[in-house]
Order: sequence, then C-alpha cells, then structure tokens
Amino acid sequence: MHHQLEKHYVNRVGWLRAAVLGANDGLLSTTSIVIGVAAASPERNTIILAALAGMIAGAMSMAAGEYVSVSSQEDTEKADLLREQRELEEMPEVELKELAKIYEQRGVSKETALRVATELTQHDALAAHAHDELGINEITQAKPLQAALASFGSFALGALLPFIVSLLAPIQQMVYFQYGCSIVFLMILGAVSARTGGSKIGIAVLRICFWGTIAMGVTALIGHLFGTTVS
Repeated sequence: MHHQLEKHYVNRVGWLRAAVLGANDGLLSTTSIVIGVAAASPERNTIILAALAGMIAGAMSMAAGEYVSVSSQEDTEKADLLREQRELEEMPEVELKELAKIYEQRGVSKETALRVATELTQHDALAAHAHDELGINEITQAKPLQAALASFGSFALGALLPFIVSLLAPIQQMVYFQYGCSIVFLMILGAVSARTGGSKIGIAVLRICFWGTIAMGVTALIGHLFGTTVS
C-alpha cells in the first residue's frame, strides 16, 4: 500500500494570499468606482472609461505595491542570512550550541539535540539556521516578482467583470447589474478561496458579501449625492 504525501494548506498561502487579495480588490474596487460614476452620471462612455481606468490603474498599483513590500521582506531575509553566514564562519561552535538549544527547547533531549544540530550543520549549516533560527524556508521565502505578477493578473481578472458589465448592462439599471453580478462573483471567489485554504466556506462568503455590499453602497450614495448636487 503506497503512502501518498499529505497536502498542507500552508503550502498555498503565498500565492493564495496574493491571488485572492488581487481578484477581490480588482472586482470590488472597480465595481465600486463604476457604481459611483453610474450613480452620478449615467452615461455609458463615462462609465466604461471609469471601469477601464480603474482596472489598469488598480492592477499597476497592486503589482507595484506587492513588489515593493515583498522586496523589503526579501532584503531583510538576505541581510539576516548574510549575518548568519558570517557568524557561522567566525564562531561555528557558538552557532552549533545555539542550534542545539533550539531543538532542546522543543522537547528534544540535550544529547539528541546536539547530535541533530551537528548532523544538520555538517549537511548545510546555513540552511539549518535559516529554517530553525530565522524561520526562513521555501514556503515563506519572499519572491517579489512572482508576487507582483500574481497581484497584477488577479486584479485585472477581477476587474474584468465590472468592465464587461459596463459594456453590456442597460444604462438605467447599471448600478443594479453591477451590484448583482459582483455579489455573485464575490460569493464564488469567497467559496473558492475558503475551499483552497481549508477554511469554512459559509463564513468566508458572508464576510466578503457583507463588506462588499458596504463598499458598493457607500460609493453609490456618494455618486448619487454628487450627481444630485451637480445637476
């Protein structure tokens, strides 16, 4: 009987976070912009332009923000690794005892902890300290370009829905079509992200629909008030 490798949800946390955040933000923010503009000025060309501008500007902003943020994390990780490498070269015995102490604090006997630390140090000292002392591993390691591309693509994909709706929906019912379509897709997005991340689907769907309704409701109110004031 073959033993299959376990699938852990934490292995997906990096790309899942960027993808879900980007798609959710793209859908919600672009829809909110379109609803606000539609409530203020029910003209299709203006609404389409607002949707397109929101999609492009938002995707670029998300990508840039994610890249800068994750790059800062990467710089910190590199600085820690360089310092750890220097310490391993200058005082290897002290670092060995430090690594053994970490295993001992986890419940391993002193003798076993020292033996494990010694064997891991002989295999790859820096990798052992990076994982167990600094908490850096393949799952959590910063990848700026990957995060930026994921954010850009997911935001653009999410923003594509309100853009398509702005092209096809009846102009007089634009606000209602935008809200209805967005809520449905927010529910789907919430369910998919919850299922992928191993959390409860019902709570995720309710949470995303609640805050989505508030965001779109506020922008619709502002757009309505602005349109009334201008007219």
